[in-house]
Amino acid sequence: MFPTRIKICGITRLEDALTAAQAGADAIGLVFYPPSPRAVSVAVAQEIVANLPPFVTAVGLFVNETAAEIDRIYKQVGLDLLQLHGDETPQFCAGLGVPFLKALRVKPGDDVAKLMNPWSDARSVLLDAFKQGVPGGTGEVFDWSQVPSSQAARIVLAGGLTPENVFGAVHASRPAAVDVSSGVEAVPGLKSPEKIAAFVSAVRSADQTPKGE
Repeated sequence: MFPTRIKICGITRLEDALTAAQAGADAIGLVFYPPSPRAVSVAVAQEIVANLPPFVTAVGLFVNETAAEIDRIYKQVGLDLLQLHGDETPQFCAGLGVPFLKALRVKPGDDVAKLMNPWSDARSVLLDAFKQGVPGGTGEVFDWSQVPSSQAARIVLAGGLTPENVFGAVHASRPAAVDVSSGVEAVPGLKSPEKIAAFVSAVRSADQTPKGE
């Protein structure tokens, strides 16, 4: 079994990106959605990406953005991967011609495997909690028992993860990766080094604990 990959999203400062990388994160997320308190400018994103260590993935998050604007930012910043959180269609996403994750918001009773079916072209599918009118980053947890074990290798688990609950999340659903933002913040938009370190430690502990123990 591969170790669970870790993404720290909502990075707004170079120091937070470097802290995440030093703690063992595999990826950082940059938000290009102006209503978000974690949104960054192209100039800030460029500085962050230019200074990332090798093999740390830079992910750009977009919500219902135009293909032209996504392409512009993707190229200018030097992103590795897109994370699409809006009402984008499979055809739109595939037409971008670059690797992408598709975020799906899970409601109670949803058949998650069925929700994932149209997204075979996605590098993976990110599962977040549904909250009316909020495209992502809700800070709320959904029922991890809804995560289909048959699809775990394609799933990035998000939604209200914290250093305190991520062990249980990973242990219960064994996703390919986990994604955290508000759960490791000191204040909205600014990360806590202590919380990041505790989050990474909890994930690694879950990786080493056989399911059922």
